[in-house]
Amino acid sequence: MEDMNHSTSLDTLCSHAGIGVGDGSPLEIPIVQSTAFCRDQIDSDAPHAYSRVSNPTVSALERTLGELESEPPAVCFASGLAAETALFLTLLSQGDHVVCGRAVYGGTTRLLQNVLARMGVETTLVDATRPDAVRAAVHDRTRLVFAETPSNPTLVLTDLAAVADIAHRVGALLAVDNTFMTAVLQQPLDWGADVSLYSTTKFVEGHSVALGGALVAKDERLLERLRFIRKSTGGIQTPFNAWLTLHGLKTLPLRIRHQSETAARVAHWLQQQPEVCRVLHPTLETFPQRELAERQHRSHHGAVVSFELDGGLQAAQRMLKHVRLFRLVEQVGGVETLLTHSATMTHVDVPIDQRRQNGISDGLLRLSVGLEDTQAIIDELEHAIKSARPQVTTVRKDRECATVS
Repeated sequence: MEDMNHSTSLDTLCSHAGIGVGDGSPLEIPIVQSTAFCRDQIDSDAPHAYSRVSNPTVSALERTLGELESEPPAVCFASGLAAETALFLTLLSQGDHVVCGRAVYGGTTRLLQNVLARMGVETTLVDATRPDAVRAAVHDRTRLVFAETPSNPTLVLTDLAAVADIAHRVGALLAVDNTFMTAVLQQPLDWGADVSLYSTTKFVEGHSVALGGALVAKDERLLERLRFIRKSTGGIQTPFNAWLTLHGLKTLPLRIRHQSETAARVAHWLQQQPEVCRVLHPTLETFPQRELAERQHRSHHGAVVSFELDGGLQAAQRMLKHVRLFRLVEQVGGVETLLTHSATMTHVDVPIDQRRQNGISDGLLRLSVGLEDTQAIIDELEHAIKSARPQVTTVRKDRECATVS
């Protein structure tokens, strides 16, 4: 990896993730499953001392993730939420203020509102799709603006260049959860963000076998502060999970582009079904931020599609009884197509009025499109939807969801 420059394609960088360099080196980075490392003397400058601080296998993953955004090595953690926690502990103190997009992963709002609030950190949730709403919320105590784009699960977008400018004008940093896009399809730092955050558990690893999180930044001093918090709190990635993530990363560009192409076809098919009253995906002409998606994303628009049947929760429950190919799980980004019921799974801890304000109705289903044949995915959806049809409520001609709680 050290021999590659920033003009190297992402496909090449990923395929060479963790690959050996030098005569006699192993082709693939080994799992260095050691808690401690030897020193020649007490004042030696050894690269590793204790695996809570750093580890060779974790460092190989960090170098690759940094290279994908042409930045210094990332800082890797045991999970995406561990990465978020370290970010907040690094940047925030008692009395500080955070502006957070209200359409984010439920675990993010839980961390801010139920944990950090007890420590004197104030959070304002805003509609981050509107830069003027972010501008109205920031003030002289704002230290961080946090956005997730596309958001989970409604896929609404944040104009990163506009929001970065707003944050920087008050001396705050902009952190962006880029989990759904990855560095292959979107690079927030190119748009002015200060930190890219990832749950590598999802698309980066891609096979649903290894938890992980990562933070990428330009500022070396910020990265060192993040490493200090990681050392102090013990949230580092494990060597085995880092090794698994490196191997998943090798096929990331191929996977996410193919999955995104399939997702676009599935979204357009869903939009034509009379039982489906709402479909969310940036490729649709009905998507209100389509122009921003075309400008901000790199060629593809992600592998997640959210949709709702007319009849709301009851219709979704009936459909799920007929699903055979997909799995109902609290996960995205795997090679298999996965379904999630956001209201009772990823966002169950979010108050119901807040969920609905964010567009997460009781009947909304999130589909993480996998690597199966496109027609097989469509056939499965058609089977499940049609099997529930006799009990689905009459479809309204205005295509609005007749939600049943």
